[in-house]
Amino acid sequence: MTSVYIPLTTIIILLCSFTTLGRLKIILTFLFAGCIFNGVLAQKTTTHLDTIVPGNGPPKQQIKQFKEIKKQQLSDSTGKNEPPKSPLIDTTVKNKYGDLLNDDIKFNQKYPAWKPAVEVVGTNVFVWSLDRFVLNESYSHISATTWKYNIQNGWEWDDDRFGINFVGHPYTGSLYFNAARSQGYSYLQSLPYAVGGSLMWEYFGETTRPSYNDIINTPVNGAFLGEIFYRVSSNILDDRVSGGNRAFREIVAGLINPVRGLNRLLEGKTFRHTKTQVYQQEPLNVTVSAGVHKINEDNKTIFGAGPTNPMANIQLDYGNPFEIRKRKPFDIFRLKTEFSFGAGRKILDNVLGYGLLFGKSASWGKLSVLYGAFQYYDYWDNKTFELGALGFGGGLITKYSISKKVDLFTNLHVAGVPLAGNSTRYGPDSSEVRDYTYNNGLEAKFEARLNIGNIVSTSLSYYYYILNTFDGPAGHNYVAILRPRIDVRVYKNLSVGFEHFQYYDDRYLKNYPPIFSDRTEQKIFLTYFFKDSQRKEEYNAY
Repeated sequence: MTSVYIPLTTIIILLCSFTTLGRLKIILTFLFAGCIFNGVLAQKTTTHLDTIVPGNGPPKQQIKQFKEIKKQQLSDSTGKNEPPKSPLIDTTVKNKYGDLLNDDIKFNQKYPAWKPAVEVVGTNVFVWSLDRFVLNESYSHISATTWKYNIQNGWEWDDDRFGINFVGHPYTGSLYFNAARSQGYSYLQSLPYAVGGSLMWEYFGETTRPSYNDIINTPVNGAFLGEIFYRVSSNILDDRVSGGNRAFREIVAGLINPVRGLNRLLEGKTFRHTKTQVYQQEPLNVTVSAGVHKINEDNKTIFGAGPTNPMANIQLDYGNPFEIRKRKPFDIFRLKTEFSFGAGRKILDNVLGYGLLFGKSASWGKLSVLYGAFQYYDYWDNKTFELGALGFGGGLITKYSISKKVDLFTNLHVAGVPLAGNSTRYGPDSSEVRDYTYNNGLEAKFEARLNIGNIVSTSLSYYYYILNTFDGPAGHNYVAILRPRIDVRVYKNLSVGFEHFQYYDDRYLKNYPPIFSDRTEQKIFLTYFFKDSQRKEEYNAY
């Protein structure tokens, strides 16, 4: 109010000096009315953006108009990395793209603590029932005797298959996490439910002893995946729409986040209709690739003998790291998932991602940066090697505009790795026994991408892991992955690309001679870039 009051008092003093009392009353009346009108107009404009108004046309038509207004007035401005300031937006409530910074608590109430707790128990009972009565797994034959044994004998590092420990358990953890997250709890408030669900399963869900790796991987990486599933499903859901559009959104969001889909059904949210947006949303770019990759089976060869298999990749880039604003956990994240077909049971080739825990954006001339603390999730499981890592550390994401049509994007991350799994000196196999070691250590990642107009994009990714084995053959492992890549646009958002993949592993084992591995792959693919309509970045730039 101070910024309005000072100029008004100045105007009044000047008017008193040059006008009569009668004229002064008339002028002040108009000034007062104008201030009230502008305030109401600004409030209506801010409130009604994204809000359906009865009598203004069909809701579907109004929503289409809202999107067009956002695209025209709330898109990244030329030469900038975010939309310009707009009277349409109250930045204490919405981001600069016109979307909510937080879920609207009027429509997303926080349910009593016992409700998500019951759902966590129900999730474990459901999973156990599948194991026991459908799959008839030996470890599912639990009883009071096995519970007593687990409690009395304590914890161990288990021998489950690599995919079970580094994907299966984190996914289950995401279900526990979203039992709370989808019922009005924040990211941090949902974490204890993931821990509780994992503890219950470790002691009472299996005949085997509780394992250290599960109580780390399940809740920690479960929260990582769970928050990503929650954010993506929020971007899909829209309680204002109806008909086939609504059904499609509910189904897709439910497939991505099944616990949230169930809760929406139980709480009546699946069929409710609101006049305004009620979920936090951020710009989301989606990159989809499909092609073939050749795996060279011989060591230290660039183009050797080996199979050529189909592959597919999907990458999600959520949020604008260069928007100047306050951040919550996972307001920025990236998740890359690649599938390989024709190589036996190893279909999920890799999952790589990071999520911002806290950080700050800044801009100096042509340079824009985001720096902060991140969580990292790494999973590789192919014919060449297995590597899973959970990391926490610091990261720096940058954009430098070399010219109007040339931009350089980089990101640098260094993190501690409290838990990692790494294939043994014999490499991965398809047996039912553990073919990897448990490790801790450090990881560093560097990625650079040069976008040249709308035509060519070149990039280089380099990952380095220093791992110390604490369960398995004693020793140290130094793993490096190098990935140069080029994309050439052929039509609109469709491009053709080539990537060379090189994997290095130097193993120095205490009781065995050192082993040095150098394996390569090549990939050729088509990529389609689904760019958020309000963003101006090209390709998967960050």
